[in-house]
Amino acid sequence: MRSEHEALLWLSAAPLVGSGKLRALVGRFRSAEKVLSASKKDLMSVDGIDVKTAESIQSFDGAAFVKDQSARLIRADARLISFWDADYPDALKQIYDPPAFLFVKGDLKKEDAFSIAIVGTRQPSNYGKLVTERFTRELTQAGFAIVSGLAYGVDTLAHKVAVEAGGRTIAVLGSGVDVIYPNENRGLAKKIASSGALVSEFPLGTDPDRNNFPRRNRIICGLSLGTLVIEAGAKSGALITAAMALDQGREVFAVPGNIDSPKSIGANALIKQGAKLAASVQDILEEIQPQFKLNLQFEKKQQEELNLPEPEKIIFNLITNEPKHIDAIAAASGQPTSLTLSRLLSLELKNLVRQLPGKYFVRFF
Repeated sequence: MRSEHEALLWLSAAPLVGSGKLRALVGRFRSAEKVLSASKKDLMSVDGIDVKTAESIQSFDGAAFVKDQSARLIRADARLISFWDADYPDALKQIYDPPAFLFVKGDLKKEDAFSIAIVGTRQPSNYGKLVTERFTRELTQAGFAIVSGLAYGVDTLAHKVAVEAGGRTIAVLGSGVDVIYPNENRGLAKKIASSGALVSEFPLGTDPDRNNFPRRNRIICGLSLGTLVIEAGAKSGALITAAMALDQGREVFAVPGNIDSPKSIGANALIKQGAKLAASVQDILEEIQPQFKLNLQFEKKQQEELNLPEPEKIIFNLITNEPKHIDAIAAASGQPTSLTLSRLLSLELKNLVRQLPGKYFVRFF
């Protein structure tokens, strides 16, 4: 006898049955197994189910598909979570057209309800990389899970930093959870699965396809309290995610960028259109503070990290978001270049500044 999850897989693969119809059918009959055994007349009593769809359900043989997916789930050490299961994310249930089920490698936890999506260009500038690292690390320290799409660039960096900071991160894929794209992220995907989850609504074995990514994007923002856009061009997929977040009634944040940079056109346009300007993590916390209780913890950590020895504090206060050469910093601080460099390296170890090529430094905190 089929399990309920096996019946769901069978039903989902039937021609003409999409996610919306599947939810309607199971909602009406209370189980996928009962849907598969229902009469054509009873199936057609459900809104949206016409005679062709009812006949498709009754004639379709999904045994091979169910057997294949069940075997792949075991090999991938993954599982299926349905819309009707207790561990299906509540936030995702609230969006338009939520997936009827998710394939998950790793674990989704209740605390993942406090999450922020971070998305952006696949080719970030040095500024974009620094901003992504800073916001990801500070959001993780504040207790947020980080959600992104495992793509090149901002997505990959956000996942990496979240893992390195000991936080939780969720990667939503436009392929099966057993098909990692890009291939270079296979090692990162393993780490994500051990400190969060890989998630997809696509059957295992599904290759990445450009048509899959808009559907993936609605899940990225659907899992999150808000979406943060960092460096996005005029036609960036990150803008699609932001638009979906707005449609879902979720917050949208954007980091302002260089007005002369093509990589900043999309993010700057979002701010002009009403997205919340995010110059710091505090801007995000203030917007969603009523839903989040760890703001004071974050402020306490800020105070602890800025409790610097006076020589380091002098140098730190000279560093801004604009790259500054070591010689200029030393001259402005009145400290010898060798001591300035030593103190800058100490600040770098504390994740307060970052060194760029050519001995230029920028603020990271």
